[in-house]
Amino acid sequence: MKLTKKGHACVRIEKDGQTLVIDPGAFSEADAAVGADAILVTHEHLDHFDEERLRTALDANPAAQIWTLHSVAHHISAAFPGRVNTIGEGDSFTAAGFDIEVHGQLHAIIHPDIPRITNVGYLLDGTLFHPGDALTVPAGHRVETLMLPVHAPWNKFAEILDYVRAVGPRRAIDIHDALLSDVAHTVYGRMLGPEGPGTEGAEHLRLTPGESLTL
Repeated sequence: MKLTKKGHACVRIEKDGQTLVIDPGAFSEADAAVGADAILVTHEHLDHFDEERLRTALDANPAAQIWTLHSVAHHISAAFPGRVNTIGEGDSFTAAGFDIEVHGQLHAIIHPDIPRITNVGYLLDGTLFHPGDALTVPAGHRVETLMLPVHAPWNKFAEILDYVRAVGPRRAIDIHDALLSDVAHTVYGRMLGPEGPGTEGAEHLRLTPGESLTL
């Protein structure tokens, strides 16, 4: 399995000649989803869901399909009949050769005055978890690789560290980091690394956009 960071919350995952992309939003690379066989979207916020990027990907590959929540699906399903699949918590399906489970229901609280929207996370082959904008723990699974949303209007460092501990992955890889400066990456890296309070043995990694890792 090859994982490539495509900017912010977007990752591209390749296995056995097929490609799956999660959350090609407005802060990801413009061609992040081009060539994908399957695209997963966690929720409707623009940094995770960019309609133009989805349309470009579906036009490029007539066989490509999308799996997402109703809140996203209704924006694009009419333009691509039969190619947009609506899912929710508890669902499981196969896409691009991956066995996928859906976990979670709601976006993390940004502020009590801001209504919460729906959000799901995707567990791939029982080993890699992308939570979207929530700190969902996929119960009953030993996650090997956690895509870790390190910075957002809805989180703080203590919550992120405790989330890694709760999931207990072998490795945690930064996502949701487009608003961080290089200085911030240094601080986060130190706090989530050996000099920090401790991630219960999880290795902390950061990939720059375009950088890949074999899992």
